[in-house]
Amino acid sequence: MHSTTAITRSGTGAPFAIVVHGGAGARQEDADGCDVAACAGLAVLQAGGEALDAVVQAVTALENDGRFNAGTGAVVAPDGVTIEMDASVMDTRGRLGAIACVRDVQNPVLLAREVADTPHRLLAGEGAQRFAAVRGLAPALPVTAALAQRRMAHLDQALQAGAPQDRARRDAVLRLWNYPGQPVGGASTGCDTVGAVARDAEGHFAVAASTGGVAPALLGRVGDTPLIGAGFYAGSEGAVAVTGTGEDIIPLLLAHTVYGWIAGGMPLQEALERGVALLPEGSDVGIIAVSRTEQGHHSNRAMPTSNGL
Repeated sequence: MHSTTAITRSGTGAPFAIVVHGGAGARQEDADGCDVAACAGLAVLQAGGEALDAVVQAVTALENDGRFNAGTGAVVAPDGVTIEMDASVMDTRGRLGAIACVRDVQNPVLLAREVADTPHRLLAGEGAQRFAAVRGLAPALPVTAALAQRRMAHLDQALQAGAPQDRARRDAVLRLWNYPGQPVGGASTGCDTVGAVARDAEGHFAVAASTGGVAPALLGRVGDTPLIGAGFYAGSEGAVAVTGTGEDIIPLLLAHTVYGWIAGGMPLQEALERGVALLPEGSDVGIIAVSRTEQGHHSNRAMPTSNGL
């Protein structure tokens, strides 16, 4: 399921807005976590802050929640130990940063934000990890044996209820196994991000996203979350964040495609619905977006929502 919250307020200048989603890993009863995240971002906007600070604040709250597939809630790979996380940020003031395959950072979105202040756009693996240490970002909590066992039990439960394509993916990963250790589980869960889009009082847009990856997956797998135009995009006419099956989202450059429709004058909700319809049957996808006058969300799966404070 997906959890989303949309909050808008009009101030003395242009209206500002924020939309937050909790990803396909979220349960309906976890929608309160999206409320908390949206309110954290809203507080930034109400104080006259920038859209980028608002979305980073919102996604940080989701990473710290533990119930969503990001940050402290990231999925554990089938070796029972490995976690690989991706994140991204972008705004209309020229800031863009992303990280991929990071294992030991409590808040990947904060690392992506740091990358946005470097000469680079994307850092991955060991280099990204070392950069986190240089910037003084907190490491993630260690994956204890008890935590790994708990998470693998959840993966196995998900497998039993999973679709045939999920089991097929698990079998393919096990055939192509590239981890140094042996598998201790083989279920499928987590293919989503958490994310936020915002418009601030000055009319600037921003997007931020973070994911704990998907299990099972080959070591080093990167989805749509850190790839500009695929999982996220912000331009002069709005911001878009996508969540779902990255392997299907990437070829479509879905975030940029939807943004292009919005920028061309298509009503926002129509653009979201058209974007979701591009995905093949059985592929999970959800999209959130803000434009100069609208904000919304759409998905091909249940997406609980809550509005207001």
